[in-house]
Amino acid sequence: MHPIDLSAFPRRAAYEHFSRVRWPFYSVTFDVDVTQVYAFAHRRELSFYLTMTWLVTRACNRVPALCQDIREGVLWQLDGRHPSFADLKEGAECFHIVTRPMDGDVVAFVRAAAEASAAQDCFLDMSKEGSDLLFISCMPWVRLTGLTNEREPDPDDCVPRIAWGRWEERDGRKLLGLSMEVNHRTVDGVHIGQFAKALEEEIAALPL
Repeated sequence: MHPIDLSAFPRRAAYEHFSRVRWPFYSVTFDVDVTQVYAFAHRRELSFYLTMTWLVTRACNRVPALCQDIREGVLWQLDGRHPSFADLKEGAECFHIVTRPMDGDVVAFVRAAAEASAAQDCFLDMSKEGSDLLFISCMPWVRLTGLTNEREPDPDDCVPRIAWGRWEERDGRKLLGLSMEVNHRTVDGVHIGQFAKALEEEIAALPL
């Protein structure tokens, strides 16, 4: 992690402009082809949700703008983000939030995350919380076409929120509506485009 020199920051004008906005947050929802993700997870008996969690975190960490943070008025470039994801135990209606380090390959991550979620006995372990996280959630009961998130009215909050709903079959492919909510002080539409491209590449790199 290192501080960003604003005098040489290409987005300085945009950063300063949106720093004067009381609510600099916006969200975008777009379709992702998850046909290969489903096949990969199904063959290996892995959680589709946790496989997607690994993939979107990998994609996020390939886009520097999504890994920036504002602390006490200073803009920082993080080394990367770690997933903090909502999950449900079997038969439960109340979710809990699990935070995991982003390490290991997809299979190791998914299995470790599933074990950690099953063993967790609290709603949220605050000792693992920080601003280097990526907040992830899922609403598998509905097709997602848009989403807003709860948050404190803190314009320094740069943690991206990513969520998706139920995939649907379309022309023989599985398409998933994925929502991103970001802070315009650090993230422009071009960066969401970079994330979408990185996610496509991460999915394509899954072994068949």
